[in-house]
Amino acid sequence: MSTLTPIHYRSRLKRVQAVMAERADCGHPRTFLVTDPVSIRWCTGFSGSSAWLVVADSFAAFGTDLRYLERAEAEFAHSDLTPVLEILGASTRAEMDTQMYAHLTAQMGGRSGSRTGAVGCAAAQVTHQRWGDMAQEICLVDEVDPVLDLRRRKDAAEIQRIERAAEIADQALADTLGLLSGMVLPTELDFRTEIEYRMRQLGADGPSYDTIVACGPDHAARPHHEATHRQMIAGETLVIDVGALVDGYHSDMTRSYVLGEPSAEQQQLYDLLAEVQAAGVAAAQPGAMARDVDAACRDMVAEHGLSDWYLHSTGHGVGLVIHENPFSAPSSTQILEAGDVVTVEPGLYRAGFGGLRIEDLILITEDGHRILTHTSKDSPCLPSPQTI
Repeated sequence: MSTLTPIHYRSRLKRVQAVMAERADCGHPRTFLVTDPVSIRWCTGFSGSSAWLVVADSFAAFGTDLRYLERAEAEFAHSDLTPVLEILGASTRAEMDTQMYAHLTAQMGGRSGSRTGAVGCAAAQVTHQRWGDMAQEICLVDEVDPVLDLRRRKDAAEIQRIERAAEIADQALADTLGLLSGMVLPTELDFRTEIEYRMRQLGADGPSYDTIVACGPDHAARPHHEATHRQMIAGETLVIDVGALVDGYHSDMTRSYVLGEPSAEQQQLYDLLAEVQAAGVAAAQPGAMARDVDAACRDMVAEHGLSDWYLHSTGHGVGLVIHENPFSAPSSTQILEAGDVVTVEPGLYRAGFGGLRIEDLILITEDGHRILTHTSKDSPCLPSPQTI
């Protein structure tokens, strides 16, 4: 971790405060209560699961309970936030909320029923009961989390972490593929265990998600199959969806194989999917509609009469969350922007045949894109035991 560029949280917090000032000028609350742990981490670096963060155009405060206070202090110790962020600790969750209410009341000069005296909060990020409890103490207004849009565009330090996670997943997969060369093939779970162990050996904090290892005419036909004790069998399709986690940031990649020499149908469908995925990657440009990336893949599949083999959207953003904005789906209205890190992952699935998916992680740049995942996806990506 010492080789990673430090993240400057103070500048992030100032960006959120600038958004709050702009909102206030338009009649919205100038104070926002951040409840999403991911948004809190993006703003502060705090990695615990219980905290609150209040951000206004002129102040910011953070609170957690005693389970996480020492962690917060350690994580903030070398941060540039200390001079500008008030840190409060409480013995219980209830006391933590009481401190938050008192802090807001003090900062805002008492509770007010007007919008200028209200506190913004994303209702979708809290339970109905919690919203009701908080609304008894402070004047809440449902507002979009200002951090969500800021989180989407990755800075150099974030890109470094995502790229490192992608490198680890690439290497771990390369190191583990040898398991497919023996006379006795592994089970799905054995392969998953080995690749996740290898990622940790290479420096990952863990996998981005439960690695998908799906083999056979039924399992590989399920896009989000959970690995089982079923042994792989020669001649079957194998889908491996793998990502690593580095300092909170995810990577995401899928490669597909045939165990042994591919049949004519398997080779034909793989070649088609490789062309489809390349078209999607080419469409991933700054200023492009996310739905057009999806269409570049989906329309090509439809031209071959295989629409009912295409079971999911074509991609999603990746960062502190494995699935985040922007989403490349037919209904998406989002536009790709420089700093987006997105997947392009078309797949073909049919029970009885199995499945194939090819997925790359893409950084959208000012003048195009850069692919962050580098494991081969050419035809030799379908190896026989003799050629691995």
